[in-house]
Amino acid sequence: MPSKNMLPKGHRRQSVRAEYRAMRGVETAVAVAVPVLDLDEDTEFEGGVRRFVADAAAAGMRLDAYLAQAIPELSRARVQVLIEGGQVRVDGVAGRPIMGKRKLRGGEAIEIEGEPQPAPLRAVAEDIPLAILYEDEYLAVVDKPAGMMVHAGAGETDDARNRGTLVNALLHHMAKTAGTLAGTLSGVGGELRPGIVHRLDKQTSGAIVVAKDDVTHRKLGEMFAQRQVAKTYLALVHGTLAGDTVTVSLPVARDLVRRTRMTTRRADGRSAVSHISVVERLATRFGGFTLAEVKIETGRTHQIRVHMQSLGHPVVGDTLYGAPRRIRSVDAKGREVEAVDAGVGLERNFLHAAHLEFVHPRTGKAVVVDAPLAPELSGFLEGLRTE
Repeated sequence: MPSKNMLPKGHRRQSVRAEYRAMRGVETAVAVAVPVLDLDEDTEFEGGVRRFVADAAAAGMRLDAYLAQAIPELSRARVQVLIEGGQVRVDGVAGRPIMGKRKLRGGEAIEIEGEPQPAPLRAVAEDIPLAILYEDEYLAVVDKPAGMMVHAGAGETDDARNRGTLVNALLHHMAKTAGTLAGTLSGVGGELRPGIVHRLDKQTSGAIVVAKDDVTHRKLGEMFAQRQVAKTYLALVHGTLAGDTVTVSLPVARDLVRRTRMTTRRADGRSAVSHISVVERLATRFGGFTLAEVKIETGRTHQIRVHMQSLGHPVVGDTLYGAPRRIRSVDAKGREVEAVDAGVGLERNFLHAAHLEFVHPRTGKAVVVDAPLAPELSGFLEGLRTE
């Protein structure tokens, strides 16, 4: 039996994007009605315990959902770790796992003790091939492939998730190079993130710097913070950018409704600046595309992806921010047409960290590194050019 929510026959290719956006706008308004706690003004912290009163707007909400919205610094998963660890109390009652599903009335006295303490994991060496773009005794620049996480998440308790990361591959590489180049990684990032100075999204490829000792790590960290590292990305986006250059300076913050996403629509977001320059405009039977070079002053989570979405030009392959999974032929007015082929698709984001440039923190010499465009990206781009 057809679903009651299914569009009538003959209209099932009709876009519901506008209705979906309107619905999300309503949901967002409901979610942000729960005030975000100012940890300094709205809570008391003493003896390692943070105390506050649940807002009246929390009535009817699950405990874990309320805490994740009221304290954006805590993800839903991290909140659940706190609850399951007995580190949350509601009206003096210790938080057992089932309390995450408890519905609040509003006005409860909530206490959070300490920080989440998941079972500790340590990164282990794995024999995973690496493309090294530059290396000396102090640091290395690696060409990370798409699909590889930089490191396991701090809240992970599943050891299987601590496999196949860039850190796992680096540990193996460093063990092989011991005795020639410094075969170690810095410890500043902890046991799960040794050597990691900055990050790339899982589905973003390209150049990433790692440090081999703590002094180099701290100096590189300062250079990134002071915007002394030039970072240039290549991105293919849907549609045709109007101008040859554009600068986006919208703040970036966590989306309170879909917490895997970031948004430019929160006033309390962190400053973010992206400078976009058009490299090539493509007119194809699948519509228009723009290949752009993006230089970022800041390095916020999903910065380029969410800034491109804010312009109405999502990165190709980036379904999280509005790009289609399959790209189909369009007519002269840009509307999808029925086609005998299934269209084209990209199983990753068309976003590549193409260029890094900085002054070496230990030698003072210029380090300039270029990462070649990943084969799947160059092949996809060439396919569009020949359409």
